[in-house]
Amino acid sequence: MVQNKWGNNQTKFESGLEELVYRSNLLGSDRSVANWGGGNTSTKSMETDFRGKEIEVMWVKGSGSDLATMKGKNFTGLKMEDIKPLMEKDDMSDEDMVNYLAHCMIDSKHPRSSIETLLHAFLPFKHVDHTHPDAIISIACADNGKQIAEEIYGDRFVWVPYIRPGFKLSKMIAEGVQNHPNPELVIMEKHGLVTWGETSEESYHKTISIIQEAEDYIEKRAKNERLFGGSKHDSLEEQERREILTQVLPVVRGQVSDSTKKMLVTFDDSDDVLSFVNSNDAKVLSQIGAACPDHLVHTKRVPLFVDWDPSSNDVNRLIDNIKTAITSFKEEYISYFERNKSDGDQMVEAAPRVILIPGVGMINTGKSFTAAKVSESLYHRAVSVMRGSTVLGEFVSLNEQESFAIEYWPLELYKLSLAPPEADFSRQVAFVTGGAGGIGSAACQRLLSAGAHVVIADINLEGAQDVAKKFNESFGENRALAVKMDVTKEEEVIAAISQSVLTYGGLDIIVNNAGLASSSPFEETTLDKWNLNMNVLVTGYFLVAREAFKLMKHQELGGNMVFVGSKNSIYAGKNAAAYSTAKAAEVHLARTIAADGGEHGIRVNSVLPDAVISGSKIWDSEWKQARAASYGIGTDDLQAHYRKRTILNVDILPQDIAETIAFLASSRSAKTTGCMVTVDGGVAAAFTR
Repeated sequence: MVQNKWGNNQTKFESGLEELVYRSNLLGSDRSVANWGGGNTSTKSMETDFRGKEIEVMWVKGSGSDLATMKGKNFTGLKMEDIKPLMEKDDMSDEDMVNYLAHCMIDSKHPRSSIETLLHAFLPFKHVDHTHPDAIISIACADNGKQIAEEIYGDRFVWVPYIRPGFKLSKMIAEGVQNHPNPELVIMEKHGLVTWGETSEESYHKTISIIQEAEDYIEKRAKNERLFGGSKHDSLEEQERREILTQVLPVVRGQVSDSTKKMLVTFDDSDDVLSFVNSNDAKVLSQIGAACPDHLVHTKRVPLFVDWDPSSNDVNRLIDNIKTAITSFKEEYISYFERNKSDGDQMVEAAPRVILIPGVGMINTGKSFTAAKVSESLYHRAVSVMRGSTVLGEFVSLNEQESFAIEYWPLELYKLSLAPPEADFSRQVAFVTGGAGGIGSAACQRLLSAGAHVVIADINLEGAQDVAKKFNESFGENRALAVKMDVTKEEEVIAAISQSVLTYGGLDIIVNNAGLASSSPFEETTLDKWNLNMNVLVTGYFLVAREAFKLMKHQELGGNMVFVGSKNSIYAGKNAAAYSTAKAAEVHLARTIAADGGEHGIRVNSVLPDAVISGSKIWDSEWKQARAASYGIGTDDLQAHYRKRTILNVDILPQDIAETIAFLASSRSAKTTGCMVTVDGGVAAAFTR
């Protein structure tokens, strides 16, 4: 239920814009009030222009921002004296409206104003809120919605039939309010709510109270209802759902992606989702259409509903059903596009954004973790709206033509175009072992900087979490995930890969980097020391690569593995029999996997560094003292010793290795596999041959 969060606010706002930001953030903080990226708010105030003249300015949400997080810089200021004459016009095209409003801005550096700017400008109120509350859209999407609104609000509301946002809708709302004796709200059919006030606080309170009235009415009606026609299936137990999803998500990812546009895949099995997908009416209701124009841009017109009986426990049947259903969904989407397209329209990806599975929950797809979570969030809102509408009457939605007109509307596509351009590793997920260490964290940072999502796998979970926290602060929420993994323990490797799948849907890049080093004269090399090197550097690399290989085959998207070997992989270092042998085995393992992976598009290459002392935890161990002793020098002289023995006379840094890892994992090396690349400054004895 919606809550009034204004409270006894003692904040002293320095400007009307600052108070508007506060109000907007409050409204946006509750997704049952304002969808992600949806809704808009405004305030009108007197400002001093560049000439020192007092003018009336309307501050309105800028296109592409989100009410929950937007700041003052996300609003646009427009001169009201330039906008008011538009009320005299009968009509105006979207293109003309956008161009006209661009000339009304008080600062050209402000973002382009909201699609619904004129809705705010044409209303004679100082503060206006346009939101998409679940309870109001439940009324707006019920076949008897206007009658229900009369029962709740009496004669206090204005009902506006559905029309795509723009000049006409703005004028219809303004005229409806103007011709009403005492209006308090506007309900936009199949769309949302408009409210207002003489102060920012009054506008906020009005919005919340109007929503509360609708919620109270719906909940009273819901008490005696079998929601969604009652339950048809039982949910599987949580652990069983996770096990099934671990198998299903990579398959879904492979089916909804292609070689150039991969998708990340997330899941949601919260109670409200399970209640819906398990119901008798879910399949029919889900195919009626999107509950709101703001939804379908991120969820498509309809989700994919997968027919499956969870009581059968037949996961193979589920996987087959998913593959067949996704293929059919794509074919139907292409037909939908062809039926409705206009000249110049270019089809977005045909794959579903929302997939519903009885007993299991909801799967969401997107070009990033955040994008997938947006479709997830919006479908929660759709479920809530369908619940309300079916309690009140019959759920109705935009028809096919209306939906296409929104989905391929240039003004809506413009908002999506504001996203930063995709980089080399956008839409890809990398799994880096030893990710909290020097080379590992440098590799993570390099891949993140080029768009990847990264799993930081390390035996030191706390260290991995610290690194992930730093990266998420720098690159964006949920771009990095920390998992605990001892590469020598099969069960931990399997669990870490599974956790990665449950978070991002699959993996594209494996950086086998976890390491250790030991040094001793050969005759003093103990069996324990020998086994430790073999367990970590050979068996550990084998276990990670094997699990990743199986996963990549299921995805059917190919993949890249980069093994971090060593100069010792091809040059027998003194007093390092165990380490050198393990490193040699490691790169040969990489070549054997490359031979097996070619037919599946899985490339495997190795990078061979030497003496990466800076930032390395290995070189903080006994290894440093042992290596210095083997050369008859002090530890303080070791880095200079390594530098001087290189042809280029350079130090090797973690970032140097990370750069080569990125190259080998990228499309720039698309025709290279089974390769070893040295990054050692040039050690002649270690030249590959």
